[in-house]
This record gives sequence, C-alpha cells and structure tokens, in this order.
Amino acid sequence: MMRPVGEDLRIYLHRAPIDMRRGRNGLAAIAREVMQADPFAGGLFLFIGRRFDSLKVLYWERNGFAVWWKKYHWPRLLEEDVVTLTTEQLNWLLDGYDIWTQPHRMIRFSHAS
Repeated sequence: MMRPVGEDLRIYLHRAPIDMRRGRNGLAAIAREVMQADPFAGGLFLFIGRRFDSLKVLYWERNGFAVWWKKYHWPRLLEEDVVTLTTEQLNWLLDGYDIWTQPHRMIRFSHAS
C-alpha cells in the first residue's frame, strides 16, 4: 500500500459518516463545502462509512484525483467534526492502531464480514 510521507502534508479527517458509494467528485465536494478546504491544494481527505468499517482517502495528484479505500476500524470518541492529523498519526491509523488511546493498541479483527 502506498503511504503518505512528509511532515508538511495536510491531512483532514472528516468524522461524520458518509455514503461510501460517493466517488471522487462527491468526496471533493464534501472537502470543499463541508470541510472548508481546497481539495486541489495537495492535502489528504479521510472519510468513514456509515458502518464505521471502511475508510476512503481522497487526494489530488498533479492532474487528477486518486481515491484509496480500505476496510477499517474507526475511532468514534472524538468530538470535532474535522480533525487534522500528522503523517505519523495517519500511518498509525492505517496500520490499525487506535491513536487516541495511550499506549497505542493494535486493533484485532476476528471476522471479515
């Protein structure tokens, strides 16, 4: 899996669940209208599905949008609608760690569906 790098990378986490059928244009519209951020400015935008079990990442790469999709466990205990993350925190999240608990615990799954 491709991993983001760079300390100056902006990462925006949209915590309200979305319809995961949304494609790049729908996700870009949420980034611009709801998150109040420019989807063409080079940041990563993270979205969660209604069941809190999948993650989509949208980013602009030179001449088009790219979307990553991953089945996932999502943190539900945050209060903010949009959260900014560091690259290190995003990579911990993608590795399956609950980054809002200390010490970080690996999230284990027992079934695939």
